[in-house]
Amino acid sequence: MSAASNAATTGWDSPLRRGLMLFALMFLIVVVVGVVQGTASILLILTQATAFALIALGLNIQWGYGGLFNFAIMGFLMVGGASTVFLSYPVNQVFWDGEGPMLLARALIAFLIGLGLVLLVRQSHRIGITGKLKTALVILAWFAAYVIYRSQIDPAAAYIEANAGFIGGLGLHPVLGWAFGGLVSAIIALFIGRISLGLRTDYLAIATIGISEILRALIKNMDWLTRGTMTVSPMPWPTPLPQQLQAAGLSIPDSFTFARIMFLAICLVILVGAFLLVQRAYGGPWGRMMRAIRDNHIAAASMGKDVTSRQLELFVFGSILMGIGGAMLATFTQIFDPSGYQPINHTFMVWVMVIVGGAGNNWGVVLGAFLIYIVWVISDPLAQLIFLNLSALTEAIGWGAIPEIDSRALQMRVFVLGVVITIALRYAPKGLIPEVVRRET
Repeated sequence: MSAASNAATTGWDSPLRRGLMLFALMFLIVVVVGVVQGTASILLILTQATAFALIALGLNIQWGYGGLFNFAIMGFLMVGGASTVFLSYPVNQVFWDGEGPMLLARALIAFLIGLGLVLLVRQSHRIGITGKLKTALVILAWFAAYVIYRSQIDPAAAYIEANAGFIGGLGLHPVLGWAFGGLVSAIIALFIGRISLGLRTDYLAIATIGISEILRALIKNMDWLTRGTMTVSPMPWPTPLPQQLQAAGLSIPDSFTFARIMFLAICLVILVGAFLLVQRAYGGPWGRMMRAIRDNHIAAASMGKDVTSRQLELFVFGSILMGIGGAMLATFTQIFDPSGYQPINHTFMVWVMVIVGGAGNNWGVVLGAFLIYIVWVISDPLAQLIFLNLSALTEAIGWGAIPEIDSRALQMRVFVLGVVITIALRYAPKGLIPEVVRRET
């Protein structure tokens, strides 16, 4: 065998062995946590970790494949949750029996009129209106569109909130709600990407932080659509609920176990399907083009590649997975609470999953998602156990008990997450399973 063949074999075998060992270790961790906390508890953790793995896969498409700094993850998760509320939550008959639908129809017409006005004015250069005059007309058109829309949506929102609470849902299957969450996220990402993807990487990061906060503010304050801070609950499941299984004769522990197994199975099917599609695409010509754009977008553009359009593809594709993952989380927890979304939980943690797992490597990202989420969940009860023992010790020797153990243990999550990412960056700067690019010679 030639030296080149030996090098290639070593290059492929070593990451393979490393990946198998890490996944075996991950399986061992899952078994240990399951034994300690119980089957129902580990199934809950695995289901939520599966949703986060799908979200991390979306970020990997954007950052690992295209080098795009997206800090609007939390916003897309909220969009996914709100979308599945709209499609799968039971029908609010009070809304449909009142004047709400007619008032919303008027608001939609006003929105379309305003949008048409703006688009019409933007084409004013065709009749010779250019320069500052066109800019002034566009600004005036936007103002007029805003006034027209608000003149209809404000009374509609006030009526709905006063009489029906919020519009409710359409009562469709939750999986359709997940797909709708991905679709709405794609539309929003397309709009955002066309505006912000021309920015430099650091400016793009700042812009997406602002976008995330805008989305959060809108969803929290649109009470007529999302019920705002009053929350929406209970969200329907795509599989039988534990209560339904209990009514069928199962015991309480068995009902939770079997219900979560069925929910986890659907989530795993979606994750595996998305993983295979993304893996296949990245291993082909499309993936090679994306790597070329990521590594040197100037050289790629000089070769005739439409860099901005390709980056927009990545941004939209990744956002679809984020929207679906956000919808899955809202459905599984059975509650949509806009106030419960926090950047540390729903943006920073996803970035840690990708960085620790290995940006650009789908296997690494999935491993990182499960590892980080399990560490995140078990760090709270583990810290409580440590603090309780320390408190008993300090009280025994006369130093007094440790106050506010619950809140201190909860804060340890952030500390543990920081320790994990620090160790990972020190000893595995490219991730636990780094990207491996095969080059033909």
